Amino acid sequence: MSVYSKYADHILLNLLKEDDQLAYTEIFERYSKILVNHAFKMLGSQDEANDVVQEVFLAIWNKRLELIITGSLSSYLYKAVKNRILNHIAHEKVVSRYADSISDYIENDYVFADSNLREKELEAIIAKEIALLPEKMREVFLLRKVEELSYDEIANQLNITDKTAKQQVYNSVKILREKLKSLMHVFVW
Repeated sequence: MSVYSKYADHILLNLLKEDDQLAYTEIFERYSKILVNHAFKMLGSQDEANDVVQEVFLAIWNKRLELIITGSLSSYLYKAVKNRILNHIAHEKVVSRYADSISDYIENDYVFADSNLREKELEAIIAKEIALLPEKMREVFLLRKVEELSYDEIANQLNITDKTAKQQVYNSVKILREKLKSLMHVFVW
């Protein structure tokens, strides 16, 4: 049994900030199993739960010198694991749902994890990416996905063929899907 096991959390944190690897090890041993069980209840996968907890502890080690924890260490760790899980779930849902249809996010005001801020940020990213589409493509896309016009109605309104309208929507969804996939890696963490 290590002398570190007798230290209170705040002492271990102070030692961790001084680059003490044994303090880090004690924090890990003290909390990792509890956190993995907590993550498993939320994720339903032991491997994913282990990964999430490992990522949290890796982040703590990497940020140890500037780590600021107000409140208890256990509370901080639970929140860090919860946020990491929400990011993980959010990323999976975004990639799979967006691959099916961007309109789900626009039309259904999809709630991202439990954070209104994330939802607003995602909406802003999607709106920005839609705005960057070529003008005609954007116009056709919005008429189809937001205004919910049929391809025939779009063709009549814009004086184009319904095949052109379909192709424009297909191209815009393809472009937006690729843009969002690359952006989600940055957005999630």
